[in-house]
Amino acid sequence: MKKSDDFYSRVYEIVKCIPSGKVTTYGLIAEFLGAKSSSRMVGWALNAVIDRIDIPCHRVVNRLGELSGKMHFDHPQQMKDRLLAEHVEFIGEAVDLSKHLWKPDDALTDL
Repeated sequence: MKKSDDFYSRVYEIVKCIPSGKVTTYGLIAEFLGAKSSSRMVGWALNAVIDRIDIPCHRVVNRLGELSGKMHFDHPQQMKDRLLAEHVEFIGEAVDLSKHLWKPDDALTDL
C-alpha cells in the first residue's frame, strides 16, 4: 500500500463523518490528518471517489466556503443542489460557514 492510499483512506473516513447540513474544508481535513499544507491532496482524494454515494464529497468546500470542487460533479450545479437539499445556507455563492462549518475533532482521533 502506498502512503497516499493510506492518506486517501483517512480522508474518506473523515468525510463520511460530516453530518448532513454541515461542511468542512480541504484544509481542516489536511490539518486534522497532520498534513496542514496538503489541502490540495485532500481534493485529489475526493476527486477519485466523486461518484461514491457513501462518501459525501459535496460537503467539502474551500476555506472561503466556495464550491471549488463543483466542476468534478456531473454538472456544476449538482454540488450546490445537494447542499441546498440539506438546508445549507449560502451567502452569494459561498456556504455560510458561520452556520454550517463542521470541524474534525478529538472524537475522530482513531481514524
